[in-house]
Amino acid sequence: MAINNGETNAGDAPFAKSDPPTSHSSNKRQPTSDALQEHIRVVSGCAANILSSIGIIFLNKYIFSHCQIKTVTLTAIQMVITSLGLVICLKMNTFVHKSVPWMKVLPLAAAFCAYVVFTNLSLEYNTIGTYQLFKVLTTPVVALISWQYYKVKCSRMVIATLIPVVIGVCTHSVTDIKPSIFGTIIASIGVLAASLYQVWVGEGLKELEMNSQQLLFYQAPLSAVLLIPCILLMESLPSYKTSEEQRTAFFAVLASGVVAFVVNLSVYWVIENTSPLTYNMIGHLKTVSILVGGWFLFNDTLNFKQFIGILLTLFGLFTYSFVKMGEQNQLPCKRWNTNPGNSIV
Repeated sequence: MAINNGETNAGDAPFAKSDPPTSHSSNKRQPTSDALQEHIRVVSGCAANILSSIGIIFLNKYIFSHCQIKTVTLTAIQMVITSLGLVICLKMNTFVHKSVPWMKVLPLAAAFCAYVVFTNLSLEYNTIGTYQLFKVLTTPVVALISWQYYKVKCSRMVIATLIPVVIGVCTHSVTDIKPSIFGTIIASIGVLAASLYQVWVGEGLKELEMNSQQLLFYQAPLSAVLLIPCILLMESLPSYKTSEEQRTAFFAVLASGVVAFVVNLSVYWVIENTSPLTYNMIGHLKTVSILVGGWFLFNDTLNFKQFIGILLTLFGLFTYSFVKMGEQNQLPCKRWNTNPGNSIV
């Protein structure tokens, strides 16, 4: 908007020709300033997603270890807290409520629930290596679904950047591949559900013409309701012996719910302002960050193969960012930029 307005004013101004240097410099500064602000906004949103996602991992790990609360139960609680947070945001006028039929959001909520349940079942019935391998497959599946069903084109260079990412994560993680038939089926459903959820978030925001808060306002409570049968079938409620244990669990779950609210909101925001594929690449960056952080902070083991895997993953991520910026003509050197296609992931 700001760029277009600047160009229109320069063309329509009656004295534009009398002072060409001022007009020319003004037009050049405006797009540069707007592009810089947009980059800062996108980087800040992605950083919020990365930091909150890493924080929620450690919070959840503490809750699972000390608070007797299982995964699906915690996810449902987090969805409830997210819903309450969005109600508060609505009262504070941070977004405008938009009516939409619940049935239009139901597939998105169902995909989220399937993603949570089957991903955790994959971790339960498969080894860590098998679990991580299938998790990595989400990236090409997202690209395939976007291309096959939503006609979103990927340039050959973008596709090429996926190769070192997939190879890198597999090289680091896959040390004990021992798949079973049941475990493979469970993991495959989890990958499909995770991929559909990521793609449908992006498509839902466009189709329903809603922003991230408006769509999450419907998806969060619906997901919590859909998870209740899974809790009754798969998990048991915690029982605490002392009031101190209850208080500890309450505050830990509350903190986890607040951070989850930031995670859920930032997921929608990142996909809305970038793409499902970009969000998936950020997910690999979070994985690498956790692994490197564990090596530095907690003296976790890191052998040569894992080190090479991390380097390959980082190379793919940085190459992906470079190619994407080049296709959108956003690189500082004009010779590195290319004309973007009509619809690039």
